[in-house]
Amino acid sequence: MSRNVMIKTKELTKKYEDLTAVDNLNLEIYEGEIFGLLGPNGAGKTTTILMLLGLTEPTSGFATIDGHNTTKEPIYIKRMVGYLPDNVGFYEDMTARENLRFTGRLNGLSEEEIESRIDSLLERVKLSDVGDKRVGTYSKGMKQRLGIADTLMKDPKVIILDEPTIGLDPAGINEMLNLIADLAREDKRTVLISSHQLYQIQKICDRVGIFVKGHLIAEGPIHTLGEQVFKGKPLTLELNIEPVDDKLVSLIKSIREDIKIKIVDHEQIIIESIDDIRKPLLRLLSDNDYKVLFLKQTGRDLDDIYSRYFAREE
Repeated sequence: MSRNVMIKTKELTKKYEDLTAVDNLNLEIYEGEIFGLLGPNGAGKTTTILMLLGLTEPTSGFATIDGHNTTKEPIYIKRMVGYLPDNVGFYEDMTARENLRFTGRLNGLSEEEIESRIDSLLERVKLSDVGDKRVGTYSKGMKQRLGIADTLMKDPKVIILDEPTIGLDPAGINEMLNLIADLAREDKRTVLISSHQLYQIQKICDRVGIFVKGHLIAEGPIHTLGEQVFKGKPLTLELNIEPVDDKLVSLIKSIREDIKIKIVDHEQIIIESIDDIRKPLLRLLSDNDYKVLFLKQTGRDLDDIYSRYFAREE
């Protein structure tokens, strides 16, 4: 069964003189899914969002949302896309209701529809009890939740969120992630999240794209990313085995001749291999009466992606 592509980019590129902020981005995001565009600061995520919103023109290539070109049809795009920037702004001397009322009027809603939506949205983001308080008194988390309500005032088919959890405490992060998940699961909206918070955002995304220096270096379900990012690079396997005797190295080498083996202090064994050899290795050790005390493989998992691209940011 084919899935409807809601957001598409084709060789999307943005250059600023000698700087290429986004380089030939090819991406498809399906209707009703949550897609995480994850990368360190300066990767080109916000520039990509601006092109998707029709707020800046690509140098080359194009982007479409629901089949409509974001550069040629910016008015249509703004009607159907809700956007929450990384630093959401409200009139702080106005109440939450007044801010939402203003947004509703800007989008041409009737007064009756505006009031009905305000009530339901404030309840949804758990701000009903403070809806008549000035937004200047709100915490960061409350403003972010109000931002979600604000994006929903025009009932968009697509929602784009730029760093939605930045600056929130753990409770606020969980509230925000649950809200975002509901937008896709309950409302069937398409959600694009831009973030450098790898471990937070990956919890709710159907698919993830790793975006580094303007390039999409890997894309797919989270469990497939390591193989893509570190393709062709060796895995490191650390083991503690009893006993460590003379025949152990030759036994391990019988699995693959090209693996590298290092023994540290007659206790720890470090193996480098292009393939994952854990299953045949454990079977071989068991058949030969070796006892495995410790085993850890590194080189292609989420921790390795985090260490390589995100650690300094988070």
